[in-house]
Amino acid sequence: MGTFIYNGTLTVDFEDRLLAHLQFVITNKLRRDESFSFSWTTADDSGGGRTSVWLDRRIPIVFDFSTSALPALNREWAESLMRTAHRDGRLQIVPETNERVAVSEKRGAIPANRT
Repeated sequence: MGTFIYNGTLTVDFEDRLLAHLQFVITNKLRRDESFSFSWTTADDSGGGRTSVWLDRRIPIVFDFSTSALPALNREWAESLMRTAHRDGRLQIVPETNERVAVSEKRGAIPANRT
């Protein structure tokens, strides 16, 4: 379980695989100087609800993974996540598709460990 840390004050746990895909999408958008919101829901057993933060390159964020190995990125899932951010300016977590095709490092992707 990895941790997303926003502005040094908000910490949220996400599975490392999801966190790696979020890192890919978020860093690619911020690299292009695109600000946007990121929203997620909290599990009912943790109180439920929804959280939304504004992401901008001037606001510090940290992706803290529980392991040193990066999972191979699923191109289709990364593109689905990216589409949510482009569609209405709000990145939302969507379920992973079954196909697991690693995103090419030539396209500025996060390096992926292939096992």
